[in-house]
Amino acid sequence: MHISGPQEFKTLIRHGLFIGILCVAVLGRVGVAHSGPCTAQIAQIERQISVITPGPESGPTAPQSVGAQLHREPTPGAVEHAERMANKDADAALERARKADAAGDAALCMAALAEARRLYDIK
Repeated sequence: MHISGPQEFKTLIRHGLFIGILCVAVLGRVGVAHSGPCTAQIAQIERQISVITPGPESGPTAPQSVGAQLHREPTPGAVEHAERMANKDADAALERARKADAAGDAALCMAALAEARRLYDIK
C-alpha cells in the first residue's frame, strides 16, 4: 500500500477507526437479547462508541510508547500497529463485560466496562 501524502494518511486512519467502531457496535448488539446485571451499561457504551466521529482524536487509546518519545514522525506502519492494539484492547474489554454480564457477574462486568470507558476516553 502506498500513501502519497498526509491527507491520504488521515483518511486511511479515519476509515480504519470507523470500521472498527462499526464492528464493535454491530457485534455488541448480538448479545443484548438477555438482561444481565449490566446489560444497560454495555448498551449505553456501545451507543456512545457508535456516535464517535472517526478521526485522530477519537477511538480507542493506548499509552504512549517509548518510541513515540524519540521526537520522530511515526511511520504509517507504526501508527497502524498502535491503532490495531488500541482497538484490540478496547474490543477485549467490551467482550469481557459481555461475558461477565452473561454469567451474572456484576463486579467483573463493571470493571471491564470501566476499562472500556478508559480506553475509549468516555466519561
